[in-house]
Amino acid sequence: MLHAFAILLSLQLAGEALVRAVSSPLPGPVVGLALLFLWLVVKLPLPQATNETADGILKHLSLLFVPAGVGLVQQLPLLRDEGWKLLIVILISITVSLAATAVTFAVLAKLMKIDSEAGRES
Repeated sequence: MLHAFAILLSLQLAGEALVRAVSSPLPGPVVGLALLFLWLVVKLPLPQATNETADGILKHLSLLFVPAGVGLVQQLPLLRDEGWKLLIVILISITVSLAATAVTFAVLAKLMKIDSEAGRES
């Protein structure tokens, strides 16, 4: 288990180092996850405990939300003053995303000649 955990952390560290080396805007852990994906695609051997280790980390994933919650509490005065602007931006972005998704679906359905009546029996 310790060996598998060391590999996962090493890949995350490699991702962080790569991001800093090329001044990429991507988060280091995301690049580390991509490196893990490449590792699996190339079919390099991983310790048997990697699956168990990853499952153990996922079981305690909720602990990773604690720092975000603490940061939110630390910024309560800013949220009190500027929170309504943030709420408006969130609502607008949700509306635009839903509208773009609906329009994209409608255009693709038309291009693929998907009829809404096709699923129904006569």
